[in-house]
Amino acid sequence: MHAVLSPQELALTALGATLLAEILTQDDTEIERYSRDGTGDHYARPLAVVRPRSVEEVSLLMRCCHEHRIHVVPQGGLTGLVGAAVPSFPGGEVVVSLERMNTVRSVNPIDFTMVVEAGCILEEAKRAAEELDCLLPITFGAQGSCRLGGNVATNAGGFNVLRYGMTRDLVLGLEVVLADGRVWNGLRTLRKDNRGYDLKQLFIGSEGTLGIVTAVALKLFPRPTQVETALVGLASVEDAMALYARARRECSDLLSAFELLLRGCIEIAIDAQVGLEDPLSQPYPVYVLLETAAGGRVDLRALVEDFLGHTDGLVLDGVIASNRAQAARLWRLREVMVETQGRGGRYLRTDVSVPISSIASFVAQSLAALAQAHPEARVVTYGHVGDGNIHMNVVPPLGMPPETMDDLFHAAEDIIFDVIDRHGGSISAEHGIGRVKQKAYLKRADALTLELASRIKDAFDPRHLLSEGRILPLRDV
Repeated sequence: MHAVLSPQELALTALGATLLAEILTQDDTEIERYSRDGTGDHYARPLAVVRPRSVEEVSLLMRCCHEHRIHVVPQGGLTGLVGAAVPSFPGGEVVVSLERMNTVRSVNPIDFTMVVEAGCILEEAKRAAEELDCLLPITFGAQGSCRLGGNVATNAGGFNVLRYGMTRDLVLGLEVVLADGRVWNGLRTLRKDNRGYDLKQLFIGSEGTLGIVTAVALKLFPRPTQVETALVGLASVEDAMALYARARRECSDLLSAFELLLRGCIEIAIDAQVGLEDPLSQPYPVYVLLETAAGGRVDLRALVEDFLGHTDGLVLDGVIASNRAQAARLWRLREVMVETQGRGGRYLRTDVSVPISSIASFVAQSLAALAQAHPEARVVTYGHVGDGNIHMNVVPPLGMPPETMDDLFHAAEDIIFDVIDRHGGSISAEHGIGRVKQKAYLKRADALTLELASRIKDAFDPRHLLSEGRILPLRDV
């Protein structure tokens, strides 16, 4: 008598019969690295891992999965923070890693465009652009390991959104494999194309729920020949916002980054890494790390010095980097703080946005409410002022039991989100929804928004095989 195979075994048998052995693995040791995302908190083992080398192999995979109703989750560099790329469907999911599709197909310095495959690491794409004197402006701490398909799928943000916009603003075209295996070729580099619906926008920020991005055409910009970086100390967040308003007017479109750091962020960085020193002569409640960039004949140094020298007392102290190494050390304060804020353990990450004019009041109200309700916790506050994006993260005291920690995180998140609601903000500015923010998202989304979103999902993935249970809840089909 033949043994009855489980649905999982039948699915894997179908994949094995369809795909080449060199792109499919079920080895327990090998698939372990595809089981956890950038937080370290979200873990689940995939049924199998497929590492296609071409859009044709992705198409073949999805045709098989569609036929046999196999659930799939695409993965890029696994640097996400909301559990979107970790296998989580109750019956198991097959991971589709785009890491082998990592070619820079073209860079055009006249069009100021590039076409790259989805598995290309962001930092490598940036270097390819720089070789032809161009700039790909997407910039954030994980750029050495994140992949561009994931950047598109999550609509990644970062430091330069103030000047260049989110990833969505930089995408000219996409190549996408749909849930049934068909390939949508929207991989165009046109700056103007007004023919009907702009379908690529549906895939950007969809977190893998509508299709698998396999290649992307991106806008480039002239590579700046001058970059000036400064760190300044201020008395309050209100003063930082007043400085930002002046910087937007006086530095114009040359302002590319304006990062807010409360004093605790600086202390975290200098305590964590030998060689990092307090950047100014004395501590200040609030710091701003700002950067300007330009090409051509603009005297950028003189502009920045003149601006910071005439702030009517807003800037209490500051330093302008005299070379690239000093600029890198200033940015290192920001990077080390992010890397070490949780003391190597669990902590609550929030990624929220409010109207820029509301940042000061949002920060003040949130910190006051958290201090009153949970004085035992450390709150780490920083953000991208130019786009209203604030990260207010809650670190538990050392030795707190896991169950107490969970209660703290839920209560603190509710406090922060309540303040966000009062300011008409968003619970997710750049990290996405995934699974982690789904409950909070569904609580706040109106019925019509959810109905339209569900119709879009049904149209692109009628069998609900792609990243099911992210953004929208699990659904029986």
